[in-house]
Amino acid sequence: MTRLLLCTDLDRTLLPNGTQPESEQARELFSQLVARPEVTLVYVTGRDPMLIEEAFNEYTIPRPDYVIADVGASIYQLIHTKWQHWPKWDNHISRLWGAYCHADLKLLLQPIRELELQEESKQSAYKLSYYVSLQIPHELLLQNVTRIMAENDVNANLIWSIDEQKDIGLLDILPGNAGKREAIEFLMTQLGFNYDEVVFAGDSGNDISVMSSPVQAVLVANASEEVKQAARQQAEANGCVHQLYLAKGDFHGLNGNYSSGILEGVAHYMNQVESWLWSKT
Repeated sequence: MTRLLLCTDLDRTLLPNGTQPESEQARELFSQLVARPEVTLVYVTGRDPMLIEEAFNEYTIPRPDYVIADVGASIYQLIHTKWQHWPKWDNHISRLWGAYCHADLKLLLQPIRELELQEESKQSAYKLSYYVSLQIPHELLLQNVTRIMAENDVNANLIWSIDEQKDIGLLDILPGNAGKREAIEFLMTQLGFNYDEVVFAGDSGNDISVMSSPVQAVLVANASEEVKQAARQQAEANGCVHQLYLAKGDFHGLNGNYSSGILEGVAHYMNQVESWLWSKT
């Protein structure tokens, strides 16, 4: 039987909260797709559980089977409305921060004045998050943070992205074996899915690690040209160009933005999707 582990980012991927228009009926079709018994739905997001709950209510999106939250620092299983935290993921990633905790790392980075600590609600046990002005050369900043981590024997994953609506840079610091790609692959292993049974959809810089990996991925059409170029370049460098699809629009009258791009990408990898959603029989 065909199986699909459908993993999607939320903001400006499934959620139409960008500047581009959303195709009418696209979210309804998405809901029809993920309601099928063959599909296991995973939200992969920088949001925490409280903000994810807000998205459920504001956008009337389906509840997923699993959530990878905090850009890959947390995994939850959702059973009806109950969130069940996965401590096995915490155990897997925690050792790479060694003897340091969240507060310790914050002290190590205190001398870097260009880092502005994000709100407490956007921090988690294994995610240290900062705002960075886009006027600052972020490559040099990341090199400085990397040096401090190395000098203190901290194996960290630095995730850079841009909040286009707020026009601000975002730096998330996770254990070296944590992140969106790592969490998806961990979930795949735990649930017994192969790479050809998984599709990921995203739109931003913190999705590029998945889009340049063996995980089948789709970049929705409303993603910025900068992200599209970076995703293509990184996928080519990693030998994963065939695992990256850029939504184009004009697919069953859909424009390729947000959820319509997800549908287009899933159909690119799985022919069955068109018959599931558009069959006349």
